[in-house]
Amino acid sequence: MSEQTGLRIVVHDRGHDLSGVVRPGESWAAAARRTCASVHADPVPVDLSGEVKQFAVDHDRVVTVRAMTRGDLGDVVRWRQSDHVRRWWAADGEPTHESVEAKYAPRIDGRTPTRMWVVEANGRSVGFLQDYRIGDYPDYAVLGPDPDAIGVDYLIGDPAWVGRGLGVRMLWAWMLRARRRFPDATSYFAAPDHRNAASLRVLAKAGFSEGLWFDEPQDNGTVDTVVGCTLDVPRVLG
Repeated sequence: MSEQTGLRIVVHDRGHDLSGVVRPGESWAAAARRTCASVHADPVPVDLSGEVKQFAVDHDRVVTVRAMTRGDLGDVVRWRQSDHVRRWWAADGEPTHESVEAKYAPRIDGRTPTRMWVVEANGRSVGFLQDYRIGDYPDYAVLGPDPDAIGVDYLIGDPAWVGRGLGVRMLWAWMLRARRRFPDATSYFAAPDHRNAASLRVLAKAGFSEGLWFDEPQDNGTVDTVVGCTLDVPRVLG
């Protein structure tokens, strides 16, 4: 990681800006924690897409990720039916209770390589993520740059939380958990629709880099053009 030595880090905390740099062999997350060590709180990313990596100490909002249960499927139906979600998840079919249970229950029960996670903001369920090892889906693995990467898809289901910076926070919460679950994985991968500018911006702020565009076959027989985005785990998380 010597190429990032000297990279600037800023941690915002209640109107104060704490400045630091990334040391040799240090990840961005570790540099941010060291920069605000006197605050005794874990910094979270605000925008990692620029030359200066910006973090913050959020004293008012707690974002966590927990395993999804069958009891969450009612929320999943409601979220999938929201207008702001339908556009990007249309290829998964009409989100009825029956279709959602048929699709997600096997994942919840551990019968597929994909695992489901619910995002909570201050204790309230507001969205979900799903993750999987790219190589566990051979048809998809040939499209991505690294079959050992951990793929992730996500949505903010509650409209009240859209546009409030939750996307970066939920990805970060998932990334910290994924780091423990997949200690050997060196990259995470997401591939949003090329027209989904908001999702691409969220990924950039969370530390992902845009890569190749490719055509991804969908469950309904259509093909979407998506943008492969990769997170360098050692560089960002350590």
